[in-house]
Amino acid sequence: MKRAVFLDRDGTLNEEKEYLSDPAKVIIFPGTGPALRRLMDAGFLLFIVTNQSGIGRGYYTLDDMHRVNARVCELLARDGVRFEKIYFAPESPEQPSRGRKPSPQFLFDARDEFGVDLAQSYMVGDKLIDLECGANAGVKQSFLVRTGYGAELERRSGGKLAHGMAVDGLADVARSVLGC
Repeated sequence: MKRAVFLDRDGTLNEEKEYLSDPAKVIIFPGTGPALRRLMDAGFLLFIVTNQSGIGRGYYTLDDMHRVNARVCELLARDGVRFEKIYFAPESPEQPSRGRKPSPQFLFDARDEFGVDLAQSYMVGDKLIDLECGANAGVKQSFLVRTGYGAELERRSGGKLAHGMAVDGLADVARSVLGC
């Protein structure tokens, strides 16, 4: 069985922009590429798991999302980062959805498709639904990054996050996962 790190996209890998639909506006957080590369070098598979409700709400198209995803991948590839797959839920919160976080379905799909051992894997995101997704899937640890909405969520929680550990960013995730 393989180990994996599941990552939210907006607010975790790249700066949060309301309903990001323009690849030219993608800004990767500093240190993201090297941190993800360290995880890959340690044998972790990388996956993006993202809710994209802007599609279901009619704010942008599926093609817009694919172009943004391609730009994220292009920018991170400069550091040798490669994602096995990008799982996305295009539905709005009011619509039925098979995989919309906090559902663990996409993590289960990765388990089945790629042979991922969820009990030895990690979930990273900047929202409570990301932490809940990881907990619902039975991952080893979920991390709340203080980028995106994470710092505000941590403040509101009074430092008591039931489903995860708060860290500054992906470099801290890599250090924690790898023990150095």
